[in-house]
Amino acid sequence: MDKKMMAASTSMLLLKLLEEEDMYGYQMIRKLEERSDHVFSLKEGTMYPVLHALEEQGAVESYEKAAESGRMRKYYHLTRKGERLLGKKKEEWEKYEKAVHAVLEGGAVCAF
Repeated sequence: MDKKMMAASTSMLLLKLLEEEDMYGYQMIRKLEERSDHVFSLKEGTMYPVLHALEEQGAVESYEKAAESGRMRKYYHLTRKGERLLGKKKEEWEKYEKAVHAVLEGGAVCAF
């Protein structure tokens, strides 16, 4: 997938994963790959800046927790603010998707 197209949806996809459960970074990468049949294949260098920006916005919080191996992992948790942001991003995405579909099919486009 084109990197610019991917960048526009990355934060929404990460927020959606965290809506379901707290996760650590590599776990999010694997989950996105699984669910998208490897269309979304994030690199750590792409994902972590997005997570850090979401954390600065108060949409996610991080905490450390020991894994079964004893190794400490940094987990991310969706906050209430993050839930609201996800809802807003989903609405925006649905409008965008509908407009693109209308243009591709030759139909009328609803005003944003």
